[in-house]
Amino acid sequence: MRNFWKLRQPDVRRIVLVESGPRHLLEGAIPVLRRLYGESIPIDLVTCFAGSPVGFTAGNGRVYQVADHQGRAGRKRLYRELCALAPDALVMVCADVPIMTKWKWALAWNLPAKVLILNENGDFFWFDRAHWRVILHFIAFRSGLTGGGMVRTIADFALFPFTLTYLLLYAGWIHARRKVRLAMRSGAMGLDKT
Repeated sequence: MRNFWKLRQPDVRRIVLVESGPRHLLEGAIPVLRRLYGESIPIDLVTCFAGSPVGFTAGNGRVYQVADHQGRAGRKRLYRELCALAPDALVMVCADVPIMTKWKWALAWNLPAKVLILNENGDFFWFDRAHWRVILHFIAFRSGLTGGGMVRTIADFALFPFTLTYLLLYAGWIHARRKVRLAMRSGAMGLDKT
């Protein structure tokens, strides 16, 4: 994330691949990365899945299981290990599935590598200011602010304060009515005793 303001694409000599999406996306992306940056480029994999994706050979890279790096100390150890490798690119899958969401953004924040986003269509783009329009569209699409869902999302957002106010007033009315009934009932019982 530190390289967001830099427009220069890095000379990629080592890649950290974050498997934060469906495995078939990485299986399609690994050959493309190898074609772009060379067959012998070391690729390290950070994953929560068992095993490795098809096409990934750990001969010149390593597989890091997030289950082995739980807790603050484990995460810091993973960041240190990956920083020591000096990766030039961090490729992370940003598909519309919540797999390793916190991990991928924490890695993007902590590693001194330029982030390359891979979406569910297999498209790549660098996470930098040159691609701010693509990033903005990507966020809008994920938020439901594009296409036919845009009107409904904006209407839901605009109506939320009114809906919340109505529900709070209704709940207050019901509880107040209940209190009044209980007070009247206990008052009526007190009159019968005298």
